[in-house]
Amino acid sequence: MERKGTDLAEVREQDEQLAYGHGFSQPQNEGRMRVILAAFAVVVALVSFFALGSLFTNPDTFKGVMETLDQKKSSVMSLMGASTGSSAAISILPGDAGTPIAEKLVDLSSDFLIVLAAIYLEKYLLTILGFAAFKVLVPVSCALLVLAVLVWRQPQARVLILRIAMKMALFGLAAFLVVPVSVQVSSMIEGTYEASINETLAAAEQTTEAIEESAEEGKSTDTANPLAFLTNMPEELNKLTQSAQDSLSNFIEALAVMIVTSCIIPILVLVFFLWLVKMILGINIDVPYPPLRHHRRH
Repeated sequence: MERKGTDLAEVREQDEQLAYGHGFSQPQNEGRMRVILAAFAVVVALVSFFALGSLFTNPDTFKGVMETLDQKKSSVMSLMGASTGSSAAISILPGDAGTPIAEKLVDLSSDFLIVLAAIYLEKYLLTILGFAAFKVLVPVSCALLVLAVLVWRQPQARVLILRIAMKMALFGLAAFLVVPVSVQVSSMIEGTYEASINETLAAAEQTTEAIEESAEEGKSTDTANPLAFLTNMPEELNKLTQSAQDSLSNFIEALAVMIVTSCIIPILVLVFFLWLVKMILGINIDVPYPPLRHHRRH
Protein backbone atom coordinates (compact mmCIF):
# COMPACT_ATOMS: atom_id res chain seq x y z
CA MET A 1 0.00 0.00 0.00
CA GLU A 2 2.82 2.35 0.82
CA ARG A 3 4.47 1.57 -2.51
CA LYS A 4 1.21 2.21 -4.40
CA GLY A 5 0.76 5.57 -2.64
CA THR A 6 4.30 6.54 -3.58
CA ASP A 7 3.65 5.62 -7.22
CA LEU A 8 0.49 7.75 -7.30
CA ALA A 9 2.40 10.73 -5.87
CA GLU A 10 5.10 10.32 -8.51
CA VAL A 11 2.49 10.19 -11.27
CA ARG A 12 0.81 13.33 -9.93
CA GLU A 13 4.15 15.13 -9.78
CA GLN A 14 4.97 14.11 -13.36
CA ASP A 15 1.58 15.36 -14.58
CA GLU A 16 2.12 18.70 -12.86
CA GLN A 17 5.53 19.04 -14.46
CA LEU A 18 3.99 18.37 -17.88
CA ALA A 19 1.18 20.83 -17.22
CA TYR A 20 3.38 23.64 -15.95
CA GLY A 21 6.67 22.88 -17.58
CA HIS A 22 6.70 25.96 -19.84
CA GLY A 23 7.67 28.60 -17.35
CA PHE A 24 4.96 27.75 -14.79
CA SER A 25 6.56 25.16 -12.56
CA GLN A 26 3.87 25.46 -9.89
CA PRO A 27 0.19 26.43 -9.96
CA GLN A 28 0.99 29.25 -7.52
CA ASN A 29 3.50 30.69 -10.00
CA GLU A 30 0.92 30.41 -12.77
CA GLY A 31 -1.61 32.32 -10.70
CA ARG A 32 0.95 35.01 -9.97
CA MET A 33 1.79 35.35 -13.64
CA ARG A 34 -1.89 35.63 -14.54
CA VAL A 35 -2.33 38.44 -12.05
CA ILE A 36 0.74 40.23 -13.44
CA LEU A 37 -0.54 39.79 -16.99
CA ALA A 38 -3.98 41.16 -16.08
CA ALA A 39 -2.42 44.12 -14.24
CA PHE A 40 -0.18 44.81 -17.24
CA ALA A 41 -3.21 44.83 -19.53
CA VAL A 42 -5.03 47.29 -17.25
CA VAL A 43 -2.00 49.61 -17.13
CA VAL A 44 -1.61 49.52 -20.92
CA ALA A 45 -5.32 50.27 -21.37
CA LEU A 46 -5.15 53.27 -19.01
CA VAL A 47 -1.97 54.63 -20.60
CA SER A 48 -3.44 54.17 -24.07
CA PHE A 49 -6.77 55.81 -23.24
CA PHE A 50 -5.61 58.76 -21.15
CA ALA A 51 -2.01 59.47 -22.21
CA LEU A 52 -1.61 58.26 -25.80
CA GLY A 53 -5.24 58.94 -26.67
CA SER A 54 -4.98 62.57 -25.57
CA LEU A 55 -1.63 62.96 -27.31
CA PHE A 56 -2.60 61.54 -30.68
CA THR A 57 -5.99 63.24 -30.87
CA ASN A 58 -4.34 66.64 -30.54
CA PRO A 59 -3.66 68.24 -33.98
CA ASP A 60 -0.53 69.93 -32.58
CA THR A 61 1.08 66.50 -32.27
CA PHE A 62 1.00 66.17 -36.07
CA LYS A 63 2.26 69.68 -36.78
CA GLY A 64 4.89 68.50 -39.27
CA VAL A 65 2.45 66.25 -41.12
CA MET A 66 -0.16 69.03 -41.17
CA GLU A 67 2.34 71.47 -42.67
CA THR A 68 3.21 68.97 -45.40
CA LEU A 69 -0.45 68.44 -46.21
CA ASP A 70 -1.05 72.21 -46.25
CA GLN A 71 1.78 72.64 -48.76
CA LYS A 72 0.29 69.92 -50.90
CA LYS A 73 -3.11 71.59 -50.64
CA SER A 74 -1.63 74.91 -51.77
CA SER A 75 -0.03 73.22 -54.78
CA VAL A 76 -3.32 71.58 -55.78
CA MET A 77 -5.26 74.81 -55.43
CA SER A 78 -2.64 76.64 -57.51
CA LEU A 79 -2.94 73.99 -60.21
CA MET A 80 -6.75 74.25 -60.11
CA GLY A 81 -6.62 78.01 -60.50
CA ALA A 82 -4.03 77.84 -63.28
CA SER A 83 -5.96 75.21 -65.24
CA THR A 84 -9.19 77.20 -64.95
CA GLY A 85 -7.49 80.41 -66.09
CA SER A 86 -5.77 78.66 -68.97
CA SER A 87 -9.07 77.11 -70.04
CA ALA A 88 -10.78 80.50 -70.11
CA ALA A 89 -7.95 82.04 -72.13
CA ILE A 90 -7.63 79.16 -74.60
CA SER A 91 -11.37 79.08 -75.23
CA ILE A 92 -11.22 82.47 -77.01
CA LEU A 93 -8.74 81.27 -79.64
CA PRO A 94 -10.33 81.53 -83.11
CA GLY A 95 -11.63 78.38 -84.77
CA ASP A 96 -12.00 75.02 -83.07
CA ALA A 97 -8.31 74.45 -82.33
CA GLY A 98 -8.49 75.55 -78.70
CA THR A 99 -11.96 74.28 -77.80
CA PRO A 100 -11.04 70.64 -77.00
CA ILE A 101 -8.04 71.78 -74.96
CA ALA A 102 -10.15 74.25 -72.97
CA GLU A 103 -12.80 71.59 -72.27
CA LYS A 104 -10.15 69.12 -71.11
CA LEU A 105 -8.65 71.70 -68.78
CA VAL A 106 -12.08 72.23 -67.23
CA ASP A 107 -12.32 68.48 -66.64
CA LEU A 108 -8.89 68.52 -64.99
CA SER A 109 -10.11 71.19 -62.57
CA SER A 110 -12.77 68.77 -61.29
CA ASP A 111 -10.14 66.02 -61.02
CA PHE A 112 -7.93 68.31 -58.94
CA LEU A 113 -10.95 68.84 -56.69
CA ILE A 114 -10.97 65.08 -55.94
CA VAL A 115 -7.30 65.24 -54.97
CA LEU A 116 -8.03 68.23 -52.74
CA ALA A 117 -10.81 66.28 -51.01
CA ALA A 118 -8.38 63.37 -50.43
CA ILE A 119 -5.89 65.76 -48.79
CA TYR A 120 -8.57 67.12 -46.44
CA LEU A 121 -9.58 63.54 -45.62
CA GLU A 122 -5.99 62.72 -44.67
CA LYS A 123 -5.90 65.73 -42.34
CA TYR A 124 -9.08 64.65 -40.57
CA LEU A 125 -8.03 61.00 -40.37
CA LEU A 126 -4.87 61.89 -38.44
CA THR A 127 -6.80 62.59 -35.25
CA ILE A 128 -9.76 60.30 -35.99
CA LEU A 129 -7.55 57.23 -36.38
CA GLY A 130 -5.57 58.24 -33.30
CA PHE A 131 -8.83 58.30 -31.34
CA ALA A 132 -9.95 54.95 -32.78
CA ALA A 133 -6.60 53.27 -32.11
CA PHE A 134 -5.71 54.49 -28.61
CA LYS A 135 -9.10 55.24 -27.08
CA VAL A 136 -11.08 52.32 -28.54
CA LEU A 137 -9.19 49.42 -30.13
CA VAL A 138 -6.17 49.14 -27.81
CA PRO A 139 -8.23 49.45 -24.57
CA VAL A 140 -10.75 46.91 -25.87
CA SER A 141 -7.94 44.51 -26.80
CA CYS A 142 -6.54 44.93 -23.26
CA ALA A 143 -9.99 44.13 -21.84
CA LEU A 144 -10.03 40.99 -23.96
CA LEU A 145 -6.60 40.10 -22.59
CA VAL A 146 -8.00 40.32 -19.05
CA LEU A 147 -10.89 38.11 -20.16
CA ALA A 148 -8.39 35.60 -21.55
CA VAL A 149 -6.69 35.52 -18.14
CA LEU A 150 -10.03 34.79 -16.48
CA VAL A 151 -10.71 31.83 -18.80
CA TRP A 152 -7.10 30.61 -18.72
CA ARG A 153 -8.18 27.07 -17.83
CA GLN A 154 -10.19 26.86 -21.07
CA PRO A 155 -7.52 26.63 -23.78
CA GLN A 156 -9.76 27.00 -26.83
CA ALA A 157 -11.58 30.06 -25.52
CA ARG A 158 -8.32 31.58 -24.28
CA VAL A 159 -6.53 31.21 -27.62
CA LEU A 160 -9.54 32.58 -29.53
CA ILE A 161 -9.79 35.64 -27.26
CA LEU A 162 -6.05 36.29 -27.44
CA ARG A 163 -6.13 36.12 -31.24
CA ILE A 164 -9.02 38.60 -31.42
CA ALA A 165 -7.22 40.93 -29.00
CA MET A 166 -4.04 40.81 -31.08
CA LYS A 167 -5.97 41.50 -34.28
CA MET A 168 -7.72 44.52 -32.78
CA ALA A 169 -4.55 46.02 -31.33
CA LEU A 170 -2.44 45.48 -34.45
CA PHE A 171 -5.18 46.75 -36.75
CA GLY A 172 -5.56 49.90 -34.64
CA LEU A 173 -1.82 50.59 -34.71
CA ALA A 174 -1.66 49.89 -38.46
CA ALA A 175 -4.58 52.22 -39.20
CA PHE A 176 -3.03 54.94 -37.05
CA LEU A 177 0.28 54.76 -38.93
CA VAL A 178 -1.27 54.86 -42.42
CA VAL A 179 -1.48 58.65 -42.81
CA PRO A 180 1.93 59.64 -41.31
CA VAL A 181 3.75 56.93 -43.27
CA SER A 182 1.91 57.69 -46.53
CA VAL A 183 2.62 61.42 -46.16
CA GLN A 184 6.30 60.67 -45.60
CA VAL A 185 6.45 58.45 -48.70
CA SER A 186 4.49 61.01 -50.73
CA SER A 187 6.90 63.77 -49.71
CA MET A 188 9.78 61.78 -51.18
CA ILE A 189 7.99 61.48 -54.53
CA GLU A 190 6.76 65.08 -54.54
CA GLY A 191 10.29 66.30 -53.85
CA THR A 192 11.33 64.72 -57.16
CA TYR A 193 8.44 66.28 -59.12
CA GLU A 194 8.31 69.65 -57.33
CA ALA A 195 10.30 71.33 -60.10
CA SER A 196 7.98 69.81 -62.71
CA ILE A 197 4.90 71.20 -60.95
CA ASN A 198 6.49 74.65 -60.77
CA GLU A 199 7.29 74.46 -64.48
CA THR A 200 3.67 73.52 -65.17
CA LEU A 201 2.42 76.59 -63.34
CA ALA A 202 4.96 78.83 -65.07
CA ALA A 203 4.15 77.46 -68.54
CA ALA A 204 0.41 77.85 -67.95
CA GLU A 205 0.92 81.45 -66.84
CA GLN A 206 3.04 82.23 -69.90
CA THR A 207 0.45 80.71 -72.24
CA THR A 208 -2.35 82.70 -70.61
CA GLU A 209 -0.34 85.91 -70.76
CA ALA A 210 0.53 85.35 -74.43
CA ILE A 211 -3.13 84.83 -75.35
CA GLU A 212 -4.20 87.87 -73.33
CA GLU A 213 -1.53 90.03 -74.99
CA SER A 214 -2.71 88.89 -78.41
CA ALA A 215 -6.28 89.70 -77.39
CA GLU A 216 -5.25 93.19 -76.32
CA GLU A 217 -3.59 93.74 -79.69
CA GLY A 218 -6.70 92.61 -81.58
CA LYS A 219 -9.24 94.71 -79.65
CA SER A 220 -8.72 97.66 -81.96
CA THR A 221 -9.78 95.65 -85.02
CA ASP A 222 -12.59 93.45 -83.63
CA THR A 223 -13.99 94.03 -80.17
CA ALA A 224 -16.38 91.04 -80.42
CA ASN A 225 -13.62 88.55 -81.15
CA PRO A 226 -10.25 90.20 -80.45
CA LEU A 227 -8.29 87.14 -81.60
CA ALA A 228 -10.03 86.87 -84.97
CA PHE A 229 -7.04 88.52 -86.65
CA LEU A 230 -4.98 85.40 -85.86
CA THR A 231 -6.82 83.53 -88.59
CA ASN A 232 -4.72 85.53 -91.02
CA MET A 233 -1.59 84.69 -89.01
CA PRO A 234 -1.45 80.85 -89.04
CA GLU A 235 2.06 80.70 -87.63
CA GLU A 236 1.14 82.77 -84.57
CA LEU A 237 -2.07 80.79 -84.10
CA ASN A 238 -0.23 77.47 -84.35
CA LYS A 239 2.31 78.70 -81.82
CA LEU A 240 -0.37 79.61 -79.29
CA THR A 241 -2.21 76.33 -79.91
CA GLN A 242 0.99 74.33 -79.40
CA SER A 243 1.64 76.20 -76.15
CA ALA A 244 -1.88 75.33 -75.02
CA GLN A 245 -1.31 71.66 -75.84
CA ASP A 246 1.99 71.63 -73.94
CA SER A 247 0.27 73.28 -70.99
CA LEU A 248 -2.42 70.59 -71.06
CA SER A 249 0.21 67.83 -71.08
CA ASN A 250 1.96 69.40 -68.10
CA PHE A 251 -1.31 69.63 -66.18
CA ILE A 252 -2.07 65.96 -66.87
CA GLU A 253 1.39 64.97 -65.61
CA ALA A 254 0.93 67.07 -62.47
CA LEU A 255 -2.50 65.53 -61.88
CA ALA A 256 -1.05 62.03 -62.22
CA VAL A 257 1.60 62.83 -59.59
CA MET A 258 -1.04 64.26 -57.24
CA ILE A 259 -3.30 61.23 -57.64
CA VAL A 260 -0.41 58.87 -56.91
CA THR A 261 0.79 60.76 -53.85
CA SER A 262 -2.61 61.67 -52.37
CA CYS A 263 -4.83 58.73 -53.32
CA ILE A 264 -2.89 55.64 -54.37
CA ILE A 265 0.01 55.70 -51.88
CA PRO A 266 -2.25 55.87 -48.77
CA ILE A 267 -4.20 52.88 -50.07
CA LEU A 268 -1.00 50.93 -50.77
CA VAL A 269 0.35 51.74 -47.30
CA LEU A 270 -2.90 50.52 -45.73
CA VAL A 271 -2.80 47.31 -47.80
CA PHE A 272 0.84 46.76 -46.78
CA PHE A 273 0.06 47.17 -43.08
CA LEU A 274 -2.94 44.84 -43.33
CA TRP A 275 -0.76 42.26 -45.10
CA LEU A 276 1.87 42.67 -42.37
CA VAL A 277 -0.74 42.17 -39.64
CA LYS A 278 -2.10 39.10 -41.42
CA MET A 279 1.41 37.67 -41.78
CA ILE A 280 2.19 38.23 -38.08
CA LEU A 281 -1.07 36.66 -36.95
CA GLY A 282 -0.63 33.83 -39.41
CA ILE A 283 2.47 32.57 -37.61
CA ASN A 284 1.68 29.41 -35.70
CA ILE A 285 2.49 29.94 -32.04
CA ASP A 286 2.22 26.95 -29.76
CA VAL A 287 0.30 28.01 -26.67
CA PRO A 288 0.93 25.49 -23.87
CA TYR A 289 -2.00 24.32 -21.78
CA PRO A 290 -2.39 21.62 -19.16
CA PRO A 291 -2.78 18.22 -20.85
CA LEU A 292 -5.38 15.70 -19.83
CA ARG A 293 -4.14 13.49 -17.10
CA HIS A 294 -4.09 9.80 -17.72
CA HIS A 295 -5.28 7.77 -14.80
CA ARG A 296 -3.18 4.75 -14.19
CA ARG A 297 -4.30 1.71 -12.34
CA HIS A 298 -1.89 -0.22 -10.33
